[in-house]
Amino acid sequence: MNLLKALFSILAMWRPAFCKEEAFIRAKELAIACLCAYGRKTITSLAIFLGRALKLPVADYKFYSECKWNVEDLFNPILTSVASQIPGDFICVGADDTKIHKTGKKIPFASWHSDPLGPKFQTNLIWGLRYLQMSILLPLYNLADTTPTRAIPIRFIPAPHVKKPGKKASEEDQKKYKLLVKEQNLSTLFVKQVKLLRQTMNQQGLESKTLIITCDGSFCNKTCMSIEDPKTIVAARCRKDAKLCFPATGGDKKVYGDKKFSPEEVRRDDKISWEKATFYFGGQWREMLYKTVSGVLWQHGTKRKPLRLIVLAPLPYVRGGKRNYRDPAYLLTTDLAVEVKILIQAYLDRWQIEYNHRDEKSILGVGEAQVWNETSVEKQPALHVAAYSALLWANQLAYGDKEHEDFGIRPSWRKKPKRNTCRALVGVLRATLLEQPDQLEEMGMTIPIISAILRQAA
Repeated sequence: MNLLKALFSILAMWRPAFCKEEAFIRAKELAIACLCAYGRKTITSLAIFLGRALKLPVADYKFYSECKWNVEDLFNPILTSVASQIPGDFICVGADDTKIHKTGKKIPFASWHSDPLGPKFQTNLIWGLRYLQMSILLPLYNLADTTPTRAIPIRFIPAPHVKKPGKKASEEDQKKYKLLVKEQNLSTLFVKQVKLLRQTMNQQGLESKTLIITCDGSFCNKTCMSIEDPKTIVAARCRKDAKLCFPATGGDKKVYGDKKFSPEEVRRDDKISWEKATFYFGGQWREMLYKTVSGVLWQHGTKRKPLRLIVLAPLPYVRGGKRNYRDPAYLLTTDLAVEVKILIQAYLDRWQIEYNHRDEKSILGVGEAQVWNETSVEKQPALHVAAYSALLWANQLAYGDKEHEDFGIRPSWRKKPKRNTCRALVGVLRATLLEQPDQLEEMGMTIPIISAILRQAA
């Protein structure tokens, strides 16, 4: 099975999401165009790639704004297929928000955001859209020591800010705004989507699997950590100066102990011994030191809910002949019983979602389409990310995320890659469409003009 056939076998699982066969075929065409088209990935450029240069792309715009299909129905088949290949009792999912730069001031949900790429000494702002992404973490290092974790997207949801009323707004509008800010923010959206994801897993026969959600410091708050589900665990990076304590002792009604301590103090406390274990991080297995403190309370965060604190020691590395250390990490988890090694490995694997963001924006051009309809702003980038997710899973089905002759001869000066990159996978798809255009007709897609367009662009 080559990459194109594997990709179409995954796209075929999208059929129940669409009422009409025409909409399903258009979804497959747009998915291929999102991955293989050249230049900016606007609706018009995708239509030109699909051989519709002489027609107005009205149907492509209406596919997102008027066609009735749900984004989750594109991701759920991939979620089920990937989860079935993960052994053990745990499914690890990384969560993070990402921002897409826009220029139009009339785009729905667009607003000012802090620039994550700005310098630490200056807070810069960008105008754009914010999305919440969740990616299932596939631990490929269990099959081959040299293959890192692969993060495969399973959710891509808009996470807009509540629009702030103007200076001349009434007092009632100001109160309504303050109420909406508390009810509709990134944390409440995160909790809602985690619950829906857990519900989806139960419906798809994964009720026996425990869901571990790993996230960064922006989700370490009372809202996100308050999820009450015995089959859902949240592990988030916390501040080193967070004020923690143990439950108060004695027969009085006092809840919190008088002695407060921070994660940084736990790291420096010699009375708490370090434990050593081996984890996969940075492309290889490494020995890491960690400390755990169970049953802590976060008075100004999760209140009376007991948490477990995990402290990771700094990892040494050599650069320029000098020995340096990475920063330590501090985690708070809502679970007190699961083996701590599983939670630490899940947190280390979460970094792979950052590679998803890079591929989506720098290579595939997610968010470049110029749409102004609220439904289109939600669905167009989501279908683009779903196509990227299908590509990553097709790579695993076809090649096991390893080198293959389909990728051609590797230059002698290039190091052996630890896995197949997104750019290489897109190159294989384009080569297959160029050299074997008949495969499209075999799979129910009659767009032979793609071959001619690829020859012109090559």
